[in-house]
Amino acid sequence: MTETSSKRLPKAMRHEQLLETAMMIVREQGTDALTLGYLAERAGVSKPIAYEHFKSRSGLLIALYKQIDDQQVAALLHALKRTRHRLEDVARVVSSAYMNCYTSVGPEWHAISAALKGDEEMEAFQQELLDNYVTTYCDAFAPYCDLPKDELHLRCVGIVGAAEATSREMIRGRVDEATAAASLASLIVKWLSAKA
Repeated sequence: MTETSSKRLPKAMRHEQLLETAMMIVREQGTDALTLGYLAERAGVSKPIAYEHFKSRSGLLIALYKQIDDQQVAALLHALKRTRHRLEDVARVVSSAYMNCYTSVGPEWHAISAALKGDEEMEAFQQELLDNYVTTYCDAFAPYCDLPKDELHLRCVGIVGAAEATSREMIRGRVDEATAAASLASLIVKWLSAKA
């Protein structure tokens, strides 16, 4: 038990400490080991404290995924503000940010994502995140292509799917990060430059 875990912490700090501990568990032992009881034990708190913060294992996985996702989206939006206003540059930034997410977070990202497929609540949450990515991409690419809004939306759904598949190849060691990002950027430029 660490000094931080044994002390009474403000709720926000305790929440953060529990999420950090949860990520360590996933990194060391995988998502199957991540239960609220085991999290409480590893964090040096009582089970009721873990349940108070997350309510269920689903709630814990959702909070963990959301924390990672919020950091990655913030980094992407920051990078987009600094990039040149051309489709090629925006595509490069989006692609690099997506692939970097998987290398900076590591295989835990895919493991948590896979664990989110466990029940209705988690799947609904994951679909909401995917929908948010599609919206973010539509907003980022709309100024640089002449596609109708519905067609741009559909192509951004495909871009998210392609990004996910490409990142899996990268995580498996079949392609390096730079090549994966360049390939995705090329796909984006070609697909968004094409007419409906």
